[in-house]
Amino acid sequence: MRILLVEDNVALADSLGLTLKRAGYAVDWRADGRDAAILGEQEPYDLAILDLGLPGMGGLEVLRQWRQHGLSLPVLILTARSAWTERVEGLQAGADDYLTKPFHNEELLLRLQALLRRAHGREPSALLHAGGLALNEGSQQVSGASLPVVELSATEFKLLRYMMLNPGQVLSKARLSEHLYDYEDERDSNVIEVQINHLRSKLGRSSIETRRGQGYVFVGPGA
Repeated sequence: MRILLVEDNVALADSLGLTLKRAGYAVDWRADGRDAAILGEQEPYDLAILDLGLPGMGGLEVLRQWRQHGLSLPVLILTARSAWTERVEGLQAGADDYLTKPFHNEELLLRLQALLRRAHGREPSALLHAGGLALNEGSQQVSGASLPVVELSATEFKLLRYMMLNPGQVLSKARLSEHLYDYEDERDSNVIEVQINHLRSKLGRSSIETRRGQGYVFVGPGA
C-alpha cells in the first residue's frame, strides 16, 4: 500500500516515514502543500496523511482541491491544532479521520489500517481475512484452516496484503508496482513475478491465478 505523507516538520516526517516503512507501506514525503496537491492527483496513492499547517498551500486547501477534482483517497489529518471546531472543519472538507499531535505510532497505524480496510469495503478487525486466509498485519504472518502460521518477508507481506484487499480482481504487474513502490523506487516487473512465486510456494500454487496478458488474481488456497 502506498501512502503520501505531507508534513513540514522534517524530524517528524523522518520518524513517521521509518515507522510506516517498517509496517509495510511505500511512502512518498512532501513538505510543501503545493507539491502535495499536484502529486496526490498524479500518483495512485492508497491513503494520504496530511498536516494542516503547511507552507505554500494549507492542508485544508489541499484537501478541498483534491475533493473538488474527484480524488477520493482516504485522508488522515495530522495536526497540532486541537480545537474541536478545526477538527469539524477538516472533516467537512472531506477528511476521513483526524489525529492530534502528539500521538502514539501504534494508534496511527491502527487508524491507517481501519481507513484502508473501509476503503476496500471491509470492516476493521484484528486480522485481514480473504480467500480462507487470515493476515496479521502487526506480525506480518498469515495462516489458514489448512495452513499453519507462515512467516512472510517484507516484500511478500506488502504484496499479499494488497492482493487480499482486492480478492478476485485481476491485478496487472503495473498496478501492483504502482501500489507497492514509492516514487523514487525503480520498478521491476520481474520482481513482482518472483514474489508471486514465493507466495505460491508458501500458500499453495492455486492461491494466486495467472491471467495471461492481464496479471494475477488472488483466490486463496481454499478456492
